[in-house]
Amino acid sequence: MSELDHTVRGVDHVAYPTFDPAGTVRFYRDVLGFPVVHSICAAGWGPDNHPDFIHFFFDIGNDDRLAFFYYFGLEPFEGGPQGDSYSRFAEDVPIFFIRSRHLAIHVDNEEDLLEYRRRLDGSDWPVEMQIQHETIESIYTHDPNGYMIEITRSMRAVTPQEDLDANLTIDALIDEVAQPNPSMAGLLTRKAEKIVERAARWQEEHDAQAARDVVEVGR
Repeated sequence: MSELDHTVRGVDHVAYPTFDPAGTVRFYRDVLGFPVVHSICAAGWGPDNHPDFIHFFFDIGNDDRLAFFYYFGLEPFEGGPQGDSYSRFAEDVPIFFIRSRHLAIHVDNEEDLLEYRRRLDGSDWPVEMQIQHETIESIYTHDPNGYMIEITRSMRAVTPQEDLDANLTIDALIDEVAQPNPSMAGLLTRKAEKIVERAARWQEEHDAQAARDVVEVGR
């Protein structure tokens, strides 16, 4: 697979609907301290049945923004008892599946992470979990709309070897999900096969380079 040019520069904004703009502003601006940086008052936009709405943005650092839509006169949609303003799920949908869709916001260090924990714990939206996993430490809560929000800090840099491992893992995953009844065992088996294949290619390239070096020294 050829390498594609990588010219994007992060997130411009992520947008969600809200039925509680007042609570949303209180959570993000007044508790977390994210400034409101832009808003759009849209009257008469779209087709005839499109409600008027306001689209408002919070600064979450690094020129990235978190945005919300509030539609005037639109009532929350009925659905299951779990979920958020965007999606309501039935009782039998696993909570881990629902929480897999979330927003993670990065901070530089443990001191900053604990400061945001202090702000949340003193609010109506206290931290629900604080977890260290692999290379990061994170705190989690739900905002007034039911969206899971993660604030995370890096505990160490990710190494080039881990980047290579990630690519091998994803290539193996793509192969495995193309098979009937994909499983973790099948993924790990395919990954091991890819490591062996890569090692053989690396050895061939290493031997060829060593041969070229010998020739160069002999000149």
